Amino acid sequence: MHRFIPVLLLGASVLSAPAFAVSDDFKNRVTSLETSISQDLDALGRAKGELVAITEFRIGEKTRELQQMLGNALEEPNADSQYLLALVEHQLAYVQKSQSYLKSDIARLQATLGTDNDAPTLVTLSNRERQRDESFKTELKLLDWGAKLGMVTEPRRAELKASLGNRADRLASLVNYTQEQLQAAVEDARAAGKDVTAEQTAKVSELKARLEQNSQSLSTAIGLLDELGTDTANLKQTLFKVSGDITQDVLDIDVVGSLLSQWLGAAEAQTIENGPKVMFKVFVFLLILFGASLVAKLVKRLVKKAVSNSKLKFSKLLQDFFISLSVKGVYTLGVLIALSQLGFELGPLLAGFGIAGVIIGFALQDTLSNFASGMMILIYRPYDVGDLISAAGVTGRVSHMSLVSTTVKTLDNQRLIIPNNKIWGDTINNITAERHRRVDMTFGISYADNVDHAEKVLTEIVRAHPKVLKDPDVTVKLHLLGESSVDFVVRPWVKPDDYWEVYWDITKAVKQRFDAEGITIPFPQRDVHFFRG
Repeated sequence: MHRFIPVLLLGASVLSAPAFAVSDDFKNRVTSLETSISQDLDALGRAKGELVAITEFRIGEKTRELQQMLGNALEEPNADSQYLLALVEHQLAYVQKSQSYLKSDIARLQATLGTDNDAPTLVTLSNRERQRDESFKTELKLLDWGAKLGMVTEPRRAELKASLGNRADRLASLVNYTQEQLQAAVEDARAAGKDVTAEQTAKVSELKARLEQNSQSLSTAIGLLDELGTDTANLKQTLFKVSGDITQDVLDIDVVGSLLSQWLGAAEAQTIENGPKVMFKVFVFLLILFGASLVAKLVKRLVKKAVSNSKLKFSKLLQDFFISLSVKGVYTLGVLIALSQLGFELGPLLAGFGIAGVIIGFALQDTLSNFASGMMILIYRPYDVGDLISAAGVTGRVSHMSLVSTTVKTLDNQRLIIPNNKIWGDTINNITAERHRRVDMTFGISYADNVDHAEKVLTEIVRAHPKVLKDPDVTVKLHLLGESSVDFVVRPWVKPDDYWEVYWDITKAVKQRFDAEGITIPFPQRDVHFFRG
């Protein structure tokens, strides 16, 4: 029987290319792809062994590209709709031929079940069922594209709805049947206990895999029927009912114990037979890990030197992030290479890490919130290590930063570790971010004192301090006429690190100078009068 890859259903033979308002590159590429696909399909009928898989892979790549080109062309306002409509019509005809082939090929594979080649047939049958699911998806996509181009698609949609309805009904029955068979197989395995056989456990695994595949196909059919406006409530109930049986633990403790005994026996035999080979692999594993650690140290030095000397002036947090990321990346790559030397399949392992990452993400939402806030701090750099900040109700100098938390030493030398989401979600006052800081002070004199003289004295005191900046200039102004005093504002500018020293020095100097000049610093007074009755 002639074979071809039906999962990607665009491109089967060369169209006669009419004139169309698209670029010559588009036209030439479409013609080239269709020609190549046609030649590969002819070669596929004569291919044997691994050449079949290679040829199918080539056809899949080219059909994916052709499908992408057609989808992109539909978005272009100036494309020739007649030419694109002809392409869609041609691909719809090819889809129907592919589905006919798939249907007959699946029937042929089902007829071979129970023979000596049972396991390979099940794998092939499962792949063909997935390809048939994809063919229905592609047909609906082509119908949607055709509708955009003015094609009358209602009759074909009705045919597709009928085909999907029949398929979904058959799959629902097959799912229910497989579920009952799985439950019976599980009961048999549990009843056998420690005497469970490899055939019984293999049957459970086979039925579970078949149930998963049939359920996935049913789910695909339900999704397409929903898009076509069909009521699928009963089908969804069937799918929901069996979902628990797909994921249940089908082996009890006795079965697990029996399997462990079998595995340990096999491991002992393998150790005796393949011991030297295993020892060599372990040695290579350790050697790769040692080499990865050396490379990681070298990468750490190089990255640290690069980010510290960069003209971009990375923050301390960003520098630490790049250094840590590079080191961990080298270690991770080394571990994966080392594991591959032991025979581990990295594909399933990485997929497992992805699933574990989703689970851990839900469990560590607060930590991830801190991490996200740390990334925002890393990007926008509101402060850096060594800055004096006021955030999350705390004032102190930043001593350490990470993507999860910020360590602050308060002015009285307490160490506080603040989650980054508390800081990022609040107002951040970076006290030392600017080169200049204004010192705001207020001094009062008596109403009986000379205002001009007091202003002159305050100005001399402030300008005489060595750490008061010349620019911006000092501000000394009469500010308020209070209840018991005339108040001056004194506002010199200083470097942020000199703020408190200037504040305290000027306060002391004003008291001493006012005393010497005979200027009174008033304080609240009360007169108490006694009246005799």
